[in-house]
Amino acid sequence: MKREKAYVDGRRSQIVEILNKNPEANVNQLAKRLGVSVITIRRDLQYLEENKQVKRFYGGAVVTDQADNAQDEVSLYRELIARYAATLVEDEDTIFINTSRNALQMIRYVEKDNVTVITNNGKAINYEKGDGVSIILTGGELRYPKEAMVGDFAVRNLQNIFAKKAFVGCSGISSLTGMTTEIANEVNVNQLMIDHATQAVYILADHTKIGRNSSFTSCGIDMVQHLITDEKADPEELELLREKGVHIHQVRRSDF
Repeated sequence: MKREKAYVDGRRSQIVEILNKNPEANVNQLAKRLGVSVITIRRDLQYLEENKQVKRFYGGAVVTDQADNAQDEVSLYRELIARYAATLVEDEDTIFINTSRNALQMIRYVEKDNVTVITNNGKAINYEKGDGVSIILTGGELRYPKEAMVGDFAVRNLQNIFAKKAFVGCSGISSLTGMTTEIANEVNVNQLMIDHATQAVYILADHTKIGRNSSFTSCGIDMVQHLITDEKADPEELELLREKGVHIHQVRRSDF
């Protein structure tokens, strides 16, 4: 038992050392390099996260200090994405915003007049917004912790509403599966917002979501007209999205 524990502890120390030198190493690469299964690596990462040595993300992990820096960077890019999205709103616009925190964040930067936001995000009730912005909630079953309004009531209300533009956040977007989410009961609402946008649909996704496929598809890539992301997004995946007809908007730190 002592020998087995020493072996496991040694492997986990190696993982931390590898991640210190190469933060981009993913689960598959770690498994190959250490000669163990992907499942074993995932268990190791779970243990290391519980002991506050690493923070996991989709497909891999980073050591704690790097994770904090990475999260700060992602938060910055999400704010820049929200600021840019707000510039696409015009006077008299009616827009859809889904439960995405990133999409909701944009309403504080809208500077136009007589803008109506229709959203199923319950957090919009007390959210900071521009003076020219009015909020209409879809209603529906309130699901925590996101405070998402979902279910038949929300869907029935949206069936009779059309907006000029939709600003929709997601868990992932790729040229293969389109826009995806981790929450099954949000799919119908997302689909209606996308289908009922008469002028344009904008997907908001920072670089950590580009090329990622989550559990449930809200829409195929053929329904995505515009993607707002940041300068760190995978260029190869962005090119594949362009080939599918998606117009790419990329924010950069230097632009703001």
